Amino acid sequence: MTTETPTPAEPAAPERPDDHHDYVHGYSQTEAQRLGDQADTLAELLHAGTAYPAGSRVLEAGCGVGAQTVHLLAANPGIRLTAADLSAESLQRARARVAAQAPAADVTWHHGDLHRLPFPDASFDHVFLCFVLEHLPDPVAGLAALRRVLRPGGTITVIEGDHGSAFFHPEGPAARRTIDHLVRLQALAGGDGLIGRRLHPLLTAAGFARVSVRPRTVYADGARPALVEGFTLRTFVAMVESVRAEALAAGLTTPEDFDRGITELRRAAGPGGTFHYAFFEAVAVRPRS
Repeated sequence: MTTETPTPAEPAAPERPDDHHDYVHGYSQTEAQRLGDQADTLAELLHAGTAYPAGSRVLEAGCGVGAQTVHLLAANPGIRLTAADLSAESLQRARARVAAQAPAADVTWHHGDLHRLPFPDASFDHVFLCFVLEHLPDPVAGLAALRRVLRPGGTITVIEGDHGSAFFHPEGPAARRTIDHLVRLQALAGGDGLIGRRLHPLLTAAGFARVSVRPRTVYADGARPALVEGFTLRTFVAMVESVRAEALAAGLTTPEDFDRGITELRRAAGPGGTFHYAFFEAVAVRPRS
């Protein structure tokens, strides 16, 4: 069962210039596929320990194409989920994904900005967001807006990556420069590709309490071929490769050096190669007073 959120009685506030931040990876079908591959490969790693009782009112802020939504629904049967995103195109893809994989789920869809959600205070028991804060120019403001719609005593779960945690063998200087181009482009778009290390201070600054952060590490080598294919190649290398045109347009690199970096990165997925990356999961509570 899927529904749309009702239109608010009051007109929406005027949009702020920084609300429509650029999603550095774009909205192509290739990117949607990459997000799906990432979610499927990392479902057990990222969703372990996230358990919501049946009947809980859960908000997924920034649901994107629904890559995490279907895993959230599978791990928490019976929740009443509201999935919200700024992109109408992404929401359309999310609805199709959920209709195909979880047709009986109770999902309400909302197209809008998480800074101005049209829900009353304390509307949700839990808030979940994954790979969202990294794209916000002001993550503390975004978290504070989500705290408003969370009931006192309710929890927020935040999952983010940190591109600075990527290390690999064989190491290559061009590969490292290419990853740095992605970090720089995200910063130019108003985001932070190194945000994983900042979750505790960000949630604390936004007024949450009992903040607990733990790393969720991915390590792939020749003994883990599924992770080599699903994460090293189809998630991380594909993510870096997707910003080639933007890196060239910004004058950060040359075609030869960027392509050399991708070639070096791919060696981590070859014979004798290894790859490491850390995600960070934070869980916090809205104080009761």
